[in-house]
Amino acid sequence: MDFTLSGKDIQSKARAGVVTTDHGTIETPIFMPVGTVASVKGVHQRELKEDINPDIILGNTYHLYLRPKTDILEKAGGLHKFMNWDRNILTDSGGYQVYSLSANRKIKEEGVKFKSHIDGSFHVFTPENVMDIQRTIGADIIMAFDECTPYPCDYNYAKRSMHMTHRWLDRCIKRFNDSSSKYGYEQTLFPIVQGSTYKDLRKQSAEYIANAGADGNAIGGLSVGEPAEEMYAMTEVVCEILPEDKPRYLMGVGTPINILENIALGIDMFDCVLPTRNARNGMLFTAHGTINIKNKKWEDDFSPIDEMAMTYVDTYYTKSYLRHLFAANEYLGKQIATIHNLGFYLWLVREARKHILAGDFYEWKNMMVKQMDKRL
Repeated sequence: MDFTLSGKDIQSKARAGVVTTDHGTIETPIFMPVGTVASVKGVHQRELKEDINPDIILGNTYHLYLRPKTDILEKAGGLHKFMNWDRNILTDSGGYQVYSLSANRKIKEEGVKFKSHIDGSFHVFTPENVMDIQRTIGADIIMAFDECTPYPCDYNYAKRSMHMTHRWLDRCIKRFNDSSSKYGYEQTLFPIVQGSTYKDLRKQSAEYIANAGADGNAIGGLSVGEPAEEMYAMTEVVCEILPEDKPRYLMGVGTPINILENIALGIDMFDCVLPTRNARNGMLFTAHGTINIKNKKWEDDFSPIDEMAMTYVDTYYTKSYLRHLFAANEYLGKQIATIHNLGFYLWLVREARKHILAGDFYEWKNMMVKQMDKRL
């Protein structure tokens, strides 16, 4: 994997870059749609590629390991072939899913024993087997196994957890280096900075991760319920330390405003279930604010969903029609809203890139944050 910087903003830490892998180039800043179980929920791969058009999407190690299972993915020739996606894929390590199963898991130095949410069977994730699983899934970028701490989190727990994440990282790196890619293309490992919302821990962790010398780095354990200001403060601390010549990925973030503010702090890559999950509940993100399409005010509004037309659905359907689909509990409504929201997120990061390269990102970002912070 290769990363080159194409430009920087003068008034902030925002940067535009290009990540190159064997599955093509990724222009940053980028938002990665979440394809948990080898599918971006409710969207055909054809629409994903032609209308939403991301350079990279996300797969989920925990879910893919449980279903369809790694032997099926291996027989298929890896996740790219299984789901017919010829662009980049990143897989998370399963650490976050295991964190969210708090009632059904036990964390020890060796790894994590957890109970499947599907059939109640017991499984163990270790730094070593998570590397093997992700090698078999076949993503271009794979994540180190970490423990994601909750918010709020006791300082001593956060400290212990962070040190264990670092020890796990050493084991991940060893296993990654001792194994090889399966499907004829290179894979890259990203370590993850932890440390909850404690500045000194985040600093320590960022230094440890920077010293690992990986081709890219991630920041985890944010967007777990902490106030946005704390997220920004931790991101700022970490971005000061992580190497400038490597891509920085902020995991699980966030709202359109969160994304712009974190781009301004030096983040290059994002993922979040928010655009798809909120779409299924009738919330649309736009450049002028958010729309709850279920509201009665849209019942006889025959204007396009979004005149800015980021995807074909925006002008193909009206607000009135989309509201009707939600009222009738017709699945097509959720699909239309999902395509719109993902199209908007990709438009937003690409627009940010244009403004970084043009030299006026900071003013544009402030204007957009004000504009998007409205209920329509």
